Amino acid sequence: MSSIRRILFFGTPTFSAKSLSTLLDPKISEISSSKVVGVVTQPDRPAGRGHKLLPSPVKELALSHNLPVLQPNSLRKELSAFKEFAQALGPIDLGIVVAFGQILPKEVLELPRRGCVNVHASLLPRWRGAAPIQRAIMSADPQSGVCLMQMDEGLDTGAVYAQAELDIDAKDTFSSLHDRLADLGASLLGERLAGILSGSLPAVPQSGDGVTYAKKVSSAEAELKFQLPAAQLSATIRGLSPHPGAYCFLKGQRLKLLMAQESPHREPDKATPGTILRADASGIEIQCGTGSIVCSELQLEGKKRLSATDFLRGTQITAGERLEDSPPPS
Repeated sequence: MSSIRRILFFGTPTFSAKSLSTLLDPKISEISSSKVVGVVTQPDRPAGRGHKLLPSPVKELALSHNLPVLQPNSLRKELSAFKEFAQALGPIDLGIVVAFGQILPKEVLELPRRGCVNVHASLLPRWRGAAPIQRAIMSADPQSGVCLMQMDEGLDTGAVYAQAELDIDAKDTFSSLHDRLADLGASLLGERLAGILSGSLPAVPQSGDGVTYAKKVSSAEAELKFQLPAAQLSATIRGLSPHPGAYCFLKGQRLKLLMAQESPHREPDKATPGTILRADASGIEIQCGTGSIVCSELQLEGKKRLSATDFLRGTQITAGERLEDSPPPS
């Protein structure tokens, strides 16, 4: 039997490509005696104004390394095609799953000799589920991190091989925390891969305490409600930036608020929530149910994302105007 451990990789977005890049690093391959032999990713999706079909970041990376690629619309419905693909690759020692975007059926989880390992962007058992990065910011968690988890049929319920933590900064958005966790997850995977493949690194069952679920963000959650406290609104805005983007309405136009922080200058809450208290180069301050937020990055419907300074050059806003939670009646 070959001493090289053979890996089948499942992943789709940039977050996944970071981990795949680590697995393809010759130094990591040598240390862990491993080789990626195939990749499973989501189908090409339309993007841009022309709706041209574009490959996922993982597919682009896989093809640049001449790796076989399978793109099922649904693994569950296309199980026979997956089995043919896997059989053509030869024996698989380990499946590595990073933000693939589909639920893996039991037959897929059990195909590799050592099962499948998931790089999950939270400190399990907190934030099991689809949107752990957004939920951590929106809930004002002080920390986040990544786990290497042995997958089972449950929703992120498997035993954990290793985890790494990082602090969530007061200025972190979904985008910035996403990128830091992608790097952290790829690094942890590279460090612990040899132990997982050899069986020398044990997986520890998750605690039953502190379980929370990171449900997918709904469109309704992106609608800002200025009667809420400033701290909650700031966390929501940052957790949804840049996508889908928390929004309100300015003079009938949808306005996304993409960076905001709670104002340190606490004054009596005299203005109606949604009222603009000031608008200058330092930001646009908006009254909330309690306290206020200072927004420093905005995007008006159909326009580019701008700093508050650049936004105010092209859009007239004065203190006393109100931002609305909902569009005006048609």
